[in-house]
Amino acid sequence: MADKKQRLRDIIAAKSLLSGSFTLASGKASGYFFDMKKTMFDPEGASLVGELLCDLLASDSEIKAVGGLEMGAVPIALSIAMKSHEKGRHLDAFFVRKEVKDHGTAKLIDGNFAPGSNVIVLEDVTTTGGSAMKAVKAVREQGGKVDTIVTIVDRLEGARENLKKEGLELVSLFTNDDFKR
Repeated sequence: MADKKQRLRDIIAAKSLLSGSFTLASGKASGYFFDMKKTMFDPEGASLVGELLCDLLASDSEIKAVGGLEMGAVPIALSIAMKSHEKGRHLDAFFVRKEVKDHGTAKLIDGNFAPGSNVIVLEDVTTTGGSAMKAVKAVREQGGKVDTIVTIVDRLEGARENLKKEGLELVSLFTNDDFKR
């Protein structure tokens, strides 16, 4: 497992870690940015994320689904769901829209989400936890139970502490410290 985690770290560092001038979802300015879509839309990157996170969730048999705020959580949820099927465990995937569509089913939460179920909220990169809280709020309003946020990279900029105040645990595969620049 350590080899797979190291390989994923290398893919993230090569494809997704950008230098420059960026504004984060939190509104903060940063000299670097994790563009995780480059990793999540890479076949090996997506497979490794799915496998590592599926294994991370293996001990919690109460979890029925994984998902989070569009767009970052969508490929993560799908890769975990696919790996769970391969491993003989069924985890559904869902996503939370940033706003309700004005056509079709007009759902805020789409995919395979069942009210009353225990779910994990996913993020690709977590800074302050604000985006995760939007997903948590939507899930809880629809009757879902969530107490854990799982992220690929925690930027170590307050998310863990902010989420803890809301009764949520943050679990990350990597932290900012794993990517020395």
